[in-house]
Amino acid sequence: MEAPCTSRLSDSSCLSWWMEENNNIISQWLAVTASRNDNMVRQTLQRCHHALTRLLRKIQGLPAAIPSLPLELTVLYNTLIFKINVADGFTDEDAHEIEQALVRVLDARGLGRGEMNIKELWQKLLLDTDTQQLAPAAHRLAGLQGALWLAANQLEKLQILLEALCCPKGSTPPSSCEPDHAILTLLSTWSLPHDGSASLLLAQSSQDLKAVLYTSAAFLQGLRVMEEGDLLAASAILQEAGAGMCSRRVLAEIYTSIGCCCQRMDKPQMALQYWKQALQMDFQCLPALYQSSVLLHRMGKADAELEALGLLHEALESSSQGTAPTSPHFLVRVELMVRVPALTSVFAAPNRSEVKYLLARRCLQMGRIEEAVEHYLDLLATLQEMGWQPRVLLPSLPRVPEIFLEATSALLQREQYHDALTVSEEIVSRTGDLIPNRLTISLSSGDQEGQEQPGQSLEADSLPPLPASSPALSHEKRENLNCILWASAAYLQQGQALACLGKHKDAITQFSSCLHLLFKVQFVRTGAAGDEAVPEGRQEQVLRTLKSLAFLGRGRQFLQLGKDKEALKDLQLSLQAAPGHPEATQNLLQVLWRLGRKQEAALYWQKFQSASVQAAEQQGAAARTLPLYLLSYSKENFPSDEALTGEIQDYIGTFMKDLPWP
Repeated sequence: MEAPCTSRLSDSSCLSWWMEENNNIISQWLAVTASRNDNMVRQTLQRCHHALTRLLRKIQGLPAAIPSLPLELTVLYNTLIFKINVADGFTDEDAHEIEQALVRVLDARGLGRGEMNIKELWQKLLLDTDTQQLAPAAHRLAGLQGALWLAANQLEKLQILLEALCCPKGSTPPSSCEPDHAILTLLSTWSLPHDGSASLLLAQSSQDLKAVLYTSAAFLQGLRVMEEGDLLAASAILQEAGAGMCSRRVLAEIYTSIGCCCQRMDKPQMALQYWKQALQMDFQCLPALYQSSVLLHRMGKADAELEALGLLHEALESSSQGTAPTSPHFLVRVELMVRVPALTSVFAAPNRSEVKYLLARRCLQMGRIEEAVEHYLDLLATLQEMGWQPRVLLPSLPRVPEIFLEATSALLQREQYHDALTVSEEIVSRTGDLIPNRLTISLSSGDQEGQEQPGQSLEADSLPPLPASSPALSHEKRENLNCILWASAAYLQQGQALACLGKHKDAITQFSSCLHLLFKVQFVRTGAAGDEAVPEGRQEQVLRTLKSLAFLGRGRQFLQLGKDKEALKDLQLSLQAAPGHPEATQNLLQVLWRLGRKQEAALYWQKFQSASVQAAEQQGAAARTLPLYLLSYSKENFPSDEALTGEIQDYIGTFMKDLPWP
């Protein structure tokens, strides 16, 4: 029942009613939090906020009077604490409420204030007035003001306020030999005034608020110093934060940050230990899992990396289903003041699609084909639901057609040829209308065609290095070239799938379609004579590799159909595009031998033997810049035909022993 208080503010009965109303509200809250019932806690939080807001409006509806100021500031303190939780953070309205309360205090005491900002109002109140009776309530409200500035990362304002709280009437502020510890030193020396009256209940005690402020300030300061690059100092400050008053979730974030400091200081094992501790505190600490996977990848611990990525995906799955927020042990807590992801890129959480792609890619690179196929198919289903377009960049992922091509490569290696045909057809159908009739790309000295980095947050060393984009190559031409390469690669994969199914004529058609697209592109090198040669860029290298593989694939199908002359021509063209390719070389020797051109076969064999080391080195260097969907071709160890090799060697020993090698 509300107290019908309309008398003067000095009326003791009016103050008693308001005090009783405040205490009843806080008592309800304390009783519910003790019950540990999350649903009841959330409902009571809203009710207490509304009730305290009504009470505050009643108090502030009358002119401020000195006897009621401690009660008014305490009710405002309690109200703001509940409001901050309802809003899940601080708002500009909170700052306005505090500012208006300070104005009412100064007006009630008859102090001139003029045009003052919030910092000047606090200094006027704390330094220039005798606030013995008001001090406990004023310091509590100042703690909330400090929390608001801390949440806004305004550490300079917080330091000025703390100096006013710690150094009344012009005394010297405590010194700190380390600038990074100035605020922490002030918080440590902040002596809270003794509150002689225990009659007013508080939603959160002054001591608890101070402890949470200290932990938050240390955490925020540690992150700031870490971003500035002083990793040793940052680690020490973060250790202080970890020893303070915080939840398991915040402690996990602190351990993750310390682990990142260790990683940057080249202490990988220590970093992994801190990230492990972070996960022990909170399995949902996604950055700790993600950073662990990145570091494990760089350390070459593939199995451990896959385990970390799997756990990360599992955590993302569970978090996407939504979990009920835990009951706040403290209403003003570190989570509301330190929003870690906004302060450092370390806490940029990956999404499920990105992690699923990393899992698929790693499995494919490691030869765990069955797992790779499962991950790719899951990811493709998600992309299909999104209605992807070839030219649209998706955040945190490479270009979608390349993901489809990688998936097709995995399906081919798993011998799921019909599925491979279906997936690759998706690329052909979506890029068909985007391919020009002809594409000419001019390259001048110092330029090379490029490909923009996909909009992604995947770690840099997970993808092959890309050359810098040439300013001479427009975005439109670059995208046209991308579409040609994607579609031709899809035709190549379809040809391979059909060949494995024994459909040799259909395979020839697809290999021919691949070559037809590739011959639409012409790279023209320009520049004055004597200029430095234009280096081959990644896209030109991909195009050349696709040509070689398409000619090789078609030549093998001609061999299967007994068309040796057609096969010979394609195999020669394949080796022209990629000299020294072992499979093309082996097939060329076979067809020459079958056609009775034994001397020519022997000469080719001698030539390839003498150039084999150099060719292997060139092929290995080229493979490092090829996209993953083509790497399986470069890694194949094509078995040599021992019988044919023996026959060629016998032929050389018998008929060509006196001839010099070419």
